[in-house]
Amino acid sequence: MGKLIFITGGVRSGKSGYAAELAKRMGKEVIFLATGSAEDEEMRERIRLHKKARPSHWKTIEEKKDLIFVLSNISSPQKVIIIDCLGFLVSNLLLDDQEEESIIGQVKEIANLILEGSHIAIVISNEVGWGVVPTSKLGRKFRDILGRANQIMAKYAQEVYLMVSGIPVKLKSEGESYGNSKEDARGDQAC
Repeated sequence: MGKLIFITGGVRSGKSGYAAELAKRMGKEVIFLATGSAEDEEMRERIRLHKKARPSHWKTIEEKKDLIFVLSNISSPQKVIIIDCLGFLVSNLLLDDQEEESIIGQVKEIANLILEGSHIAIVISNEVGWGVVPTSKLGRKFRDILGRANQIMAKYAQEVYLMVSGIPVKLKSEGESYGNSKEDARGDQAC
């Protein structure tokens, strides 16, 4: 059985650094699965700095959309897979004109693949619902879909951390469960 660790938090809260720290402690081969892409100079610089901060012997796979294919084709022995990040994946799929239920279905399938496999996966995401309501319809749609995706990952995960100013706050430990099932709650659509 695989293990899913979910790390969420605000921008520049230390999520990627903490994920890397956890992966190093596990002492296994690490695959860094990057979902972001260098669409402009500023993003190219961010990606360069992220790569520079990672150990050079880690394998990097860049895949913007088809994480299901990538995860299905990672062979044994047991590895640590860092997925950075769920927010970029949701954004990429949304900009590819995929419908909300299709995106949510893919997120559930990713979580199931992790748990059915033999690897440890550390999934990183952003908390985007704590700020101002986006002024655009697309911005609100992204926020809502990512909120649902985060809930799904947190429910499936054995461990969940919230990063606050570089400090990991453990929200869920292995063996704890929240809610009645792994199904995601839609909650109030307006908030």
